[in-house]
Amino acid sequence: MIKKMSITTKILIAMAIGLMVGSLINAFFHDVVFIETYLVKGLFHVMGKAFVNALKMLVVPLVTFSLICGVCGIGDVSVLGRVGFKALGFYIFTTGLAITLALLIAIVIAPGKGFEQTVSTPNFIPKPSPPLTDVFINIIPSNPINAFAEGNMLQIIFFVILFAIAMLMCGDIGKELHQWAEKLNEVMMKVVTLVMDFAPIGVFFLMAKTFSEQGIGLILPMIGYFSVVVLCLLIHAFGTFSLLLVLFAKLNPLTFIKKMRPAHIFAFSTASSNATIPITLQVVEKRLGVNNATASFTVPLGATINMDGTAIMQGVATVFIANVYAIDLGISDYITIVGMSILASIGTAGVPGVGLIMLAMVFNQVGLPVEGIGLILGVDRLLDMVRTAVNVTGDATVTCIVARGENGIDETIFNDPDAGIITKAELPHKG
Repeated sequence: MIKKMSITTKILIAMAIGLMVGSLINAFFHDVVFIETYLVKGLFHVMGKAFVNALKMLVVPLVTFSLICGVCGIGDVSVLGRVGFKALGFYIFTTGLAITLALLIAIVIAPGKGFEQTVSTPNFIPKPSPPLTDVFINIIPSNPINAFAEGNMLQIIFFVILFAIAMLMCGDIGKELHQWAEKLNEVMMKVVTLVMDFAPIGVFFLMAKTFSEQGIGLILPMIGYFSVVVLCLLIHAFGTFSLLLVLFAKLNPLTFIKKMRPAHIFAFSTASSNATIPITLQVVEKRLGVNNATASFTVPLGATINMDGTAIMQGVATVFIANVYAIDLGISDYITIVGMSILASIGTAGVPGVGLIMLAMVFNQVGLPVEGIGLILGVDRLLDMVRTAVNVTGDATVTCIVARGENGIDETIFNDPDAGIITKAELPHKG
């Protein structure tokens, strides 16, 4: 009997076709008004955006019900605090490793040396970064309904954890609500499966639009910077995370990477860690064997504050711009960059355009011209797709490490190559 093609394989094929179609349009039909208006900015834009909205639609209810189930499943507030402390510590640790790795490699390769800046940089006006005091104050929502409406993940996580702790303290009433939350969480996972039914189509349109507008040729003038960032991202994703998995979780990194493929594809095509939360949760629970109590807490937290990929971009971009403008950075500057990147990864969580805001903060701190960001804006969209996949890998890595420490990972599921695979035959039929 022929094995059914998995949804992941279909998505991978759709992504490749979308990349080729988009690149061909950019190369040969970029000036054709009909194609630009009705195809790229019409069909591709509408269908791609609709798919991303469908993913984002799942995030808040799924995180809410899953987090309630997770907290109530842990059942002990002291254990919850321990899990949260471990997760936060590892997220900060991996961000520190990421920015240090990026700076070391960028200093050795020195992208931007001898760069002839013959054209003026595009105008770039950074949005102001929020003060650190406001960041900590704003973790607590003054209006929870507003936090849910705006999708403010830090505020949602804070409120839901507080609500779930109160449920634990309410005895029988809390247990009844927990049962309802488990049923609603199960329904939301089915909704995720329904949306994934259309994933190959959505991914095709996203890739086709991105490469129709950007084109592969766009990276050629910036090939040095682009290559160093991608190199650092790959070393961190396949080297650093693999080492951490072996040392702290005693898990096979090759199995982990293979099973993470669905989340990687979604993260790459959407360039949004938050939009990928439903898929990441499904992968770590169904494919990697992490229990819901741990995954429902660490995955949304990671999607909000874990920005290893962005930290790597910051490190390389800082060295690149310093080389372009022939500005020498000292040891104290590099230490400042590491510290700023770690703080900013939490301090600017959930802010639109977070990567560029963080980069502007770092540039200001070490005395680099902020307008230099205009040089890297052209390739930032493509790099954003890659670094989001790295961020999601970091979320799952820390989740597995924390789960191992809490005896919350099923190695039978982790080592089973077919565990959690979704095929067309397994999707619900439409009436």
